[in-house]
Amino acid sequence: MPGLLRGIARTAVVAGTATAVSNRVSRRQAGRWSQQEAAPEPQPQAAPPPADTPNKLDQLKQLGDLRDQGILTEAEFADQKRRILG
Repeated sequence: MPGLLRGIARTAVVAGTATAVSNRVSRRQAGRWSQQEAAPEPQPQAAPPPADTPNKLDQLKQLGDLRDQGILTEAEFADQKRRILG
């Protein structure tokens, strides 16, 4: 009889451990899935609209005026002009 009780006790311990491990794995997976659902997928960014030539000309004129007024240095003007013209 003691051998039978020992076998039953061992089975109960193994089954209890397996249940605890299974529950922990399930909770961890559920947590990961909820984090993935909560994080929105990044939306692809739309390409900027094509720059209109008149818009570029207006920007260059404004830059020229700022340079003429002494607000921009020649180097700053050249850098901004390069950015506008691409």
